Amino acid sequence: MTTPSAMFSGQHPQIWNSARHLDTLPLIDSEDLVPAGARAVIVAPHPGDEVGIAGGLLQQLCALGHPLQLLSITDGSSSHPGSHQWSQERLSVFRPQESVEALRRLGLPMHSLKWVRAGFADNSLSEREHHLVHFIARYLKAGDVLFSTWREDGTADHDAAGRASAKAALMVGARFVEVPIWAWHWPVREQDRIPWHRAHKLRLDTWTTARKRHAMHSYASQLNGEPEIGIAPLLPRVILDRMGQPFEVVFL
Repeated sequence: MTTPSAMFSGQHPQIWNSARHLDTLPLIDSEDLVPAGARAVIVAPHPGDEVGIAGGLLQQLCALGHPLQLLSITDGSSSHPGSHQWSQERLSVFRPQESVEALRRLGLPMHSLKWVRAGFADNSLSEREHHLVHFIARYLKAGDVLFSTWREDGTADHDAAGRASAKAALMVGARFVEVPIWAWHWPVREQDRIPWHRAHKLRLDTWTTARKRHAMHSYASQLNGEPEIGIAPLLPRVILDRMGQPFEVVFL
């Protein structure tokens, strides 16, 4: 399985800016994704994924008055093994603060946003997938629209979160929508692995796109790596560039 650092190690064209299919994807509106009166539930495997999954959509749904639920599965505190600057103890406190700032930059109403931190350890969701299914299902109800990472996104935690979300949605009668994150950074030669027949494009206006990218800069602990101990940035420039695209893609 491809690791995030390996995805950015070369200079190859990536699917997000080279795939021939992206320009011709059918459009979908936020009202079609989340019907009037329905609740949107976002399952974020790691801090930052909430913006990567739905940074633009969340802004649109907030403007429409939809109730929102965020489930943060891990605190991402195991991302810098051996680091003195970003120890696991510091990250367990700092990462949630970064998410608070990111959501504020998106303009979400923190007083009414329902936000649950699950406390699962990162890099271990595959081993605890059964527990994760039941955790997610506990916060779902019939008629919800559940958004999470694509089940074949290419990292173990993202794939497990997607599988668990799909099972939980089926258990309670919610609709499940998958969102690719790391898959966009596969080499363009892998573009046929993307389920284009299920892909739809949600357009974002200039301000929505700008707020989304601004929100990604909240994750200070992920912007700079520590090359002296072999830790690459978790959010390299190429990810921030992709966040500047005026659309989001979902798999239905």
